[in-house]
Amino acid sequence: MSYSAKFWDKIAESYSKQPIADRAAYQKKLQVTREYFKPDMEVLEFGCGTGSTAITHAPYVKHIRAIDISSKMIEIAQRKADAENIKNVTFEQLTIDELTVSDRTLDVVLGLSILHLLSNKEEVIAKVHKMLKPGGIFVTSTMCLGDTMNFFKVIAPIGKFLGLMPLVKVFTTKELSNSLTDAGFAIDYHWQPSKDKAVFIVAKKAALVD
Repeated sequence: MSYSAKFWDKIAESYSKQPIADRAAYQKKLQVTREYFKPDMEVLEFGCGTGSTAITHAPYVKHIRAIDISSKMIEIAQRKADAENIKNVTFEQLTIDELTVSDRTLDVVLGLSILHLLSNKEEVIAKVHKMLKPGGIFVTSTMCLGDTMNFFKVIAPIGKFLGLMPLVKVFTTKELSNSLTDAGFAIDYHWQPSKDKAVFIVAKKAALVD
């Protein structure tokens, strides 16, 4: 088991009980995302945590495949889905690197509060681009600590070494946007509640041109 999986397994129960820090911002992100949904859509969410967002979006799409590195998070997510009788979300303990999906088969990919926790952000973004159908969208909500807390580059490795925090990568909003556009996405929507909050982006893969 990797360090990250152990870390998230350890805090899964307490994490699941934490209230949403900014409920208004969360609701706006849900609303904007749903504007892109259609009832026949196949959706992937990676880094799904305890499943709240996938379960909330479930009524608006055909199916959501939701994966997370933590088996404990997935157990909690499945309990939530069972309690609400949600049948069109499939939860799996799996990393985005381990995931196998055929090219051009997904309508939407959600990567929420996850890109800054990856060591290979660019590789993952490129993989997402390949998974999506032409015109498909990638929805992200990402802490860009390089904009306000660049010193975190020093603190993060120490915190990880001491077991106090997971891997955290530091980059700016511009660097994130560049990673998306370099992979072939166009930024369709960009919003940030305030400078110290996560950056919410909807990126679109180009549609095929006849």
